[in-house]
Amino acid sequence: MQPISDHNGLSTSKVEAAVRLLAMGSTGDLGYREVRPRRAMMKLLWVSAVVVLVLSKWVDGFVEHSLNETELSLMEAYGVSKANYNFLMVRLTLINGANRKGAVCLDGTLPGYHFHRGYGSGANSWLIQLEGGGWCNSIRNCVYRKTTRRGSSKFMEKQIAFTGILSNKPQENPDFFNWNRVKLRYCDGASFTGDSEHKAAGLQFRGDRIFWAAMEDLKSKGMRYAKQALLSGCSAGGLASILHCDNFRNLFPGTTRVKCLSDAGLFLDAVDVSGGRTLRNLYSGVVGLQGVQSSLPRICTNHLDPTSCFFPQNLIASVKTPLFILNAAYDSWQIQSSLAPPSADPHGYWHDCRLNHAKCSSKQIQFLQGFRNQMLNSIKRFSMSHQNGLFINSCFAHCQSERQDTWFADNSPVIGNKPIALAVGDWYFDRAGVKAIDCPYPCDNTCHHLVFR
Repeated sequence: MQPISDHNGLSTSKVEAAVRLLAMGSTGDLGYREVRPRRAMMKLLWVSAVVVLVLSKWVDGFVEHSLNETELSLMEAYGVSKANYNFLMVRLTLINGANRKGAVCLDGTLPGYHFHRGYGSGANSWLIQLEGGGWCNSIRNCVYRKTTRRGSSKFMEKQIAFTGILSNKPQENPDFFNWNRVKLRYCDGASFTGDSEHKAAGLQFRGDRIFWAAMEDLKSKGMRYAKQALLSGCSAGGLASILHCDNFRNLFPGTTRVKCLSDAGLFLDAVDVSGGRTLRNLYSGVVGLQGVQSSLPRICTNHLDPTSCFFPQNLIASVKTPLFILNAAYDSWQIQSSLAPPSADPHGYWHDCRLNHAKCSSKQIQFLQGFRNQMLNSIKRFSMSHQNGLFINSCFAHCQSERQDTWFADNSPVIGNKPIALAVGDWYFDRAGVKAIDCPYPCDNTCHHLVFR
């Protein structure tokens, strides 16, 4: 069974309804489980969620699977705490007037964000979290996408839970709990880049304009006075935080402490199990269709093709602003959709391994170790800079900053006894240098591995 996500025959509204239905007790990891102990009640809630979603699938029918619709959005957007169900719910704010700047979602609707104001010592500190959720690389897939929350604000949740790095509780988010915290919704399909349109299909590719319109709107709400700022993002939003990192720095005076965090955004230009380059093919479509080239750093496009400059491995060493890379060495999304997607595995040799790392053969694990090695090689030059930070844990996971159980909890993943939240905080506030790289799988017993059903 594929991870339950928007593209697998489930309407966005049905997925969101199921999540909201179970929000006050659910882990939010519908469609996968974590290899961690859990109570009977949590098992019951998981089963209930699956029943709701399976029934929705029967009603809504089947949507053809394709990589560009594979968002694994429940990994990225619904990382709900397992230990505390009293979440902060934050309403959606649409950016009024953004349409006059041409800053609109794929379907032409207004973009939006969720904003919880800071207080006390955090009143002049700002954290901007860029939402993730895959990409679209063809007219067909972008037309589908604009019927979901990933392409239209008409389908976005009116309020979402702020957990992990967005939590307002010091026991859950020790360094950023009282900051101004913003989650910018993702509705363009090109990691907040691109500037073009396809009139015949009714598509607006305005990711770059959305980013700038949101920043201007937030500046008018007090961000212009920030003393500290952090641009972060998960998955496709993690890629966006790299692409826009120096742009974000330039919004503030030199006296403002500005840094960036990319969570699960280190997408590699890797060879898949068939010898092809599935993700490069996807990125080529995204870059060409959505007019991304003009948004890419010239320091890269001056010597590499635009598609290569959409891959973080070719960007991170030239980012001038301090940047923290948080990534699982065996990133679940990349295994599912870049390394071993069904299109590269027609005989299903990788099917079980793709869903559950415990079912991988020794040869498959060896292949995945090669992927980890490629990831470590890609960050060598980046890691030489004292201003940058790293937390590469040997987990089968994806997006660990917004999930409370992986960000900061009693049993959070650690490297050298330090959880992710403290590692990021130590780096941001210059309390300590952080270049944490885990030993290879299976040495880390603190991981919250994702297992798909």
